[in-house]
Amino acid sequence: MKETETAGVAQSRRQRTSAVELKGTVFTLPVLKLHSTDLAAIEHELKVHLARGLNFFQHAPLVIDLAAVEEQAMELDFAAMAEMLRRLQLFTVGVRDAGPHLAEKAVAAGLAVLKGGVTTKKVAEKNVEELPVATEVSPRRTRIVRHPVRSGQQIYAKGGDLIVLSSVNVGAEVIADGNIHVYGTLRGRAFAGVTEDTGARIFAQSMEPELAAIAGNYQVFDEPVSPSLRGKPAQIYLEGEQLVVAPL
Repeated sequence: MKETETAGVAQSRRQRTSAVELKGTVFTLPVLKLHSTDLAAIEHELKVHLARGLNFFQHAPLVIDLAAVEEQAMELDFAAMAEMLRRLQLFTVGVRDAGPHLAEKAVAAGLAVLKGGVTTKKVAEKNVEELPVATEVSPRRTRIVRHPVRSGQQIYAKGGDLIVLSSVNVGAEVIADGNIHVYGTLRGRAFAGVTEDTGARIFAQSMEPELAAIAGNYQVFDEPVSPSLRGKPAQIYLEGEQLVVAPL
């Protein structure tokens, strides 16, 4: 092959090579739900929580939930809040439950606006004969994992439940849009109802998690579960915004 032809082939290959690849994936993002816009109070409470050893959130990408402070949040300085969180080694990637004006402020501060979660549509009053006779319901998918989930692994069940027929080791993550069932010992981190399904539950033959979350509500288990439940079948579910650990 002539030198000019070789150079042409090399140039063509370089042109076909993409500089980036944009693709969708799933990450579990901690949600910081604000009940106040007082940055000093927020910083103080976060320092208290982090001092308890919640190192799971060190360098964590946070989503700020503004639902409870929507009316007073127009006075919130998003840039100052993001800077305060960075000092605590927490990094704000975006906000959710932000109206149009709040969304503009967040974007101006360099934050993303996350959409999604569960929305409820109100149906106008109709006569019975106007309503559809039947609706097609998508089947709920279940993912079954037969081997132990080892440290550093992440297993995600999209659109349904996750069943692990073995154990989940320390440092491993199991994630599901629906419920999580572990037919062994749960020692890692479990995130159920990640699409904001507040009715999701976490079940384990032996409940010893590092961290559990349902619909974005987290609990870090600095201490083991109570002696009456340790090593025994148990479940975790949500009451309001509080996680409850109970026997099966």
